[in-house]
Amino acid sequence: MARSSRPRRFHLALNAALLPLAITTLLAYIGSVLWSIRISFSTSRMLPKDDWAGFAQFERLFNTDRWMVSLQHMGILAVVYIGGVIVLGTLMAIFIDQRVKAESWFRTIFLYPFAMSFVVTGLIWQWLFNPGLGLQHAFRELGWESFTFDWTTRQDLVIYAVGIAMVWQGSGTTMAIILAALRGVDEEQWKAAQLEGVSKPRYYFSIVLPQIGPAFATSFVLLAVALVRTFDIVAIMTHGGPGDASEVPAKFIIDHLFERNNIALASAASVVMLITVFTVLTPMLYWRSKVQARLNAGH
Repeated sequence: MARSSRPRRFHLALNAALLPLAITTLLAYIGSVLWSIRISFSTSRMLPKDDWAGFAQFERLFNTDRWMVSLQHMGILAVVYIGGVIVLGTLMAIFIDQRVKAESWFRTIFLYPFAMSFVVTGLIWQWLFNPGLGLQHAFRELGWESFTFDWTTRQDLVIYAVGIAMVWQGSGTTMAIILAALRGVDEEQWKAAQLEGVSKPRYYFSIVLPQIGPAFATSFVLLAVALVRTFDIVAIMTHGGPGDASEVPAKFIIDHLFERNNIALASAASVVMLITVFTVLTPMLYWRSKVQARLNAGH
């Protein structure tokens, strides 16, 4: 009886230790979400009001040109950032999976940008794209007078400049996830593929990559969440400009929350982004769980 009571007391102590974290999660996270939803249905400006305005803030939100432009930019970044990171990260993972010499050095180099915050990344790429200080200035000093690299000053290219900086910063994480999945694939499959005369590129893209779908799903979820939260790199690189050419939803929310003192409109925008995240991620997580279940059943 004494022995059986010890594990029980141990589990009770663990649950008691986790209780503050659970309370913090409920109050700080779930509570703040519910509070934002409630405020989005009010007429609150600088301070919250306990009134009811229905869907007025949402109607105003979708009649705001700046908000609609920010959604368009998020769509562009979804293609450039998520697509670019997954493609580049996968190629880097395949490269390292060849058991190359100095593998640890390559992993460090590829992961190094991820160690930097988006603020530091924004500062680096702001300098690189600066016409008077960055790469354009350097190449022209070397005699290439026609070289231009001024994307952050051009309304038609600035959002792509932000996307390139984000791809540079995020590819290492996806590389690590995909590489871990690649190292879990049975190497005997490559020996069998060699007997069939299958080339290395075809082996990876036709045999290996379809087996690591959950790793791609995990990468997609992480990248999608990072995309919705994109604020720092835009604020540092472009401040949302020129004009509103690099405006993103998170910056719209922060500006209206702290600078324009319109917490109801900012909360409405936050609720829209929350619904967007759940709409995109729920099917992806469901698909990931089904694929993982099939893989486990196969083993």
